[in-house]
Amino acid sequence: MRQNVERRAALVDAAIEVLAAEGARGLTFRAVDKQTAVPAGTASNYFTSRDDLLTQAGGRIYERLQPDAATIATSLSGPRDRDRVAQLMRELVDRISAYRTGYLALLELRLEATRRPELRAVLTARIRADVDANVAYHLDSGLPGDATTVVTLYLAMNWLIVEHLTLPDVFPEGEMHELVTRVVDRVVPQS
Repeated sequence: MRQNVERRAALVDAAIEVLAAEGARGLTFRAVDKQTAVPAGTASNYFTSRDDLLTQAGGRIYERLQPDAATIATSLSGPRDRDRVAQLMRELVDRISAYRTGYLALLELRLEATRRPELRAVLTARIRADVDANVAYHLDSGLPGDATTVVTLYLAMNWLIVEHLTLPDVFPEGEMHELVTRVVDRVVPQS
């Protein structure tokens, strides 16, 4: 297998784009080669199988969805109250919405994981670790609420994002931040 790190990353990013546009059935080495604008056969030199490509795409999506260091550093400036949680949730929805193809590809991977145990194991471990990290961050930071608060916000924000990215007319763009604020007001206890 080839080891050019930049080329591998470009191929995985192309796989994410193909997943978002064509779905899991459209993800082929040929489609990834075309999306990356590399010679036919390039992707097959970097990945042992289609399952390998799916698994690596799942990991890469999470790398790209993580907030950058500056966002993390400023996330807790100011008071640790319900308003801060609402601000953080609005920023989360905006960040994920800005990487629309990544989130849509992740939805495709989740569906594909129902048929592929190896992919399911990778996604389960990754998502469980993400939820655990969010709970720990929330509790350690002194924000109001407990682990159930964080899990409830996780579930609510995920489905709001799904609606926003797949059926954007259900909740128009201009209503997104207000919806997030309302969810936080109902879920997060007043500090």
